[in-house]
Amino acid sequence: MIAEAAPATHALTHLSEEEQLFRSTVRAFARQQIAPHVREMDEAGAFRKDILDRLFEIGLMGIEIPEEFGGQGGSFFQCVLAIEEISAVDPSAGVIVDVQNTIVNNAILKWGTRDQHQRYLTRLARDTVGSYALSEAGSGSDAFALKTTATDCGDHFLLNGRKLWISNAKESGVFLVFANANPPAGYRGITAFIVEREFPGFEVGKKEDKLGLRASSTCELILDDCRVPRANVMGEVGKGYKIAIETLNEGRIAIGAQMIGLARGALDHAIAYAKQRVQFGQRIADFQGVQFELAKMAVEVEAARLLVYNAARLRDAGQPFVTEAAMAKYFSSEIAEKVASKAVEVFGGVGISKEYPVEKLYRDAKIGRIYEGTSNIQLMTIAKKLLG
Repeated sequence: MIAEAAPATHALTHLSEEEQLFRSTVRAFARQQIAPHVREMDEAGAFRKDILDRLFEIGLMGIEIPEEFGGQGGSFFQCVLAIEEISAVDPSAGVIVDVQNTIVNNAILKWGTRDQHQRYLTRLARDTVGSYALSEAGSGSDAFALKTTATDCGDHFLLNGRKLWISNAKESGVFLVFANANPPAGYRGITAFIVEREFPGFEVGKKEDKLGLRASSTCELILDDCRVPRANVMGEVGKGYKIAIETLNEGRIAIGAQMIGLARGALDHAIAYAKQRVQFGQRIADFQGVQFELAKMAVEVEAARLLVYNAARLRDAGQPFVTEAAMAKYFSSEIAEKVASKAVEVFGGVGISKEYPVEKLYRDAKIGRIYEGTSNIQLMTIAKKLLG
């Protein structure tokens, strides 16, 4: 008996008509409205307000938020496409879209009450930037060593502590803050709170002067008897560790999207330069040594993209994806740094000049192996899966 042919399936990189249109729209926006200002924003260490406003206007700050709350009602995979396309032009802008969509909006969508959805998702879709505040001076990779406390005062909590390395904090109006409401219970006391910038006792502190992603603000948060209504507890008291873990697992896929976008941007610049740079009477693109380097870069970018897309598709399908997310984050961040470095070398001496875009991409790539779980943390996650 002749077996029936298996049904036709699409490649991971195959996009539906809707996804293709979405990607084209984001790509055009990034190239036309962000690209002309990238160098200026990097040097100033500040993101232009008019570009931020446009990100809201075209719906890129509320991609997964349901239409009833003013969002686009899109998919997580569309978030990944948007982050990739924007990061190919400016990874700093990619961070802003990433944090908003994949960890702030995402967490409130999943863990927030109906009242919190109405109060905050509408703002986050319309005009309010959000931040995710977990890290502290003594709790980086060991995220649950946090010292910020939350004292239960009945109808409200008083939060006290400091948060560090908080992305988008300078622009944000809403913060997801993790604090311990029962320190003797350890991580079982960690609780998530939705904190507004105007709450008494809350202050955004100094902005970090960074190597890369300079237009994306990273600031300290100061909580000094910050009064947070009980209605702003997200999820249950003591369940913040679960919210943090699950949210960061999804966020790692988006970091992967940042990194493949960055790597693709660096590769595109290297190819374009190799085609026009002439040495020894011919384009350097005609030298086999350069061709081989470009080919290897392209292979690595495509391999990273497959890992990222696979993790994103699994997430949207409701399938397990934690290990795949760790693989995607680990590999794409390694490749982004490698490809950006090789792109600088293709440019030669001018590659380290700020007149050309690849030196910035090289600086931007470094953080990929560090934030939202270092490369070693990702390897631990993968190894635990392998070893049961």
